[in-house]
Amino acid sequence: MNRPPPFDLNDPQLQASLARKSAATAALLGRIAREFPPAAFATSLGAEDMVLTDLVARHAPEIEIFTLDTGRLHGETYSLLQKVTDHYDLRIRVVYPRTEAVEQYVNEHGVNAFFDSVELRKACCEVRKVEPLRRALAGKRAWITGLRRAQAVTRRDLPQQEFDTANGLEKFNPLADWEEQEVWTYLHTFGVPYNALHDRGFPSIGCEPCTRAIAKGEDIRAGRWWWENPATKECGLHRKPACGGVSAEANVSAASVKSRSDGRSQALDAKECGLHPAKRSGVAA
Repeated sequence: MNRPPPFDLNDPQLQASLARKSAATAALLGRIAREFPPAAFATSLGAEDMVLTDLVARHAPEIEIFTLDTGRLHGETYSLLQKVTDHYDLRIRVVYPRTEAVEQYVNEHGVNAFFDSVELRKACCEVRKVEPLRRALAGKRAWITGLRRAQAVTRRDLPQQEFDTANGLEKFNPLADWEEQEVWTYLHTFGVPYNALHDRGFPSIGCEPCTRAIAKGEDIRAGRWWWENPATKECGLHRKPACGGVSAEANVSAASVKSRSDGRSQALDAKECGLHPAKRSGVAA
């Protein structure tokens, strides 16, 4: 059973703001579908992405929806994937990492090597997320994400539209100016399914080994790669060429990796996976 949010869903101000932003987002999705075909929405099946899934299904069904199955997701995430399929009567395209790349990483570094250093964690994200994303976006003219500015310090300057130079197409962040209360009010108001882990203290959900529940008062992304510093906590899917992330090949040799003495404390400027890294200039991607 879904847990009620800790705020008034019927607050007139909140409902008015949600109505405005929902209409604007629906209009933007329609424009993307008309002006940038073929377009695709990359969903991680998080709360924000469920808002966009509902809006795409109702207002822009011609936009493809896909998700990246890293092979290390929570069971609850797979359950939600099936629930979404049943709820909307649509099929979400599932994109997997290349088997040989995963085998090479694990055989060279270890199954949980991402705990050992920032470099190895980013290399894992590269193999399991970034390279599959490139394949998923091949031939597309635009892609859509559920990123919000309020999610992290690395996203505070997030634009609603930008050109993704790393992947060579337009990138849209329709929920960039949405607040967390608006996201949850939308989900509850429209009966949108969401990940059961959200009701167990997981505001941000990624791979199972790299995600934990957060304590009261912690930053909403504190549970992602919690052994790293929050200033740069991203996976790399939203990388800019100037960000200095891992190479596309993600072939990091063990000899080139310098871990901290405890194997878990990592650099302040490294908390990204490669999908959405911040620019070095301080402008979040």
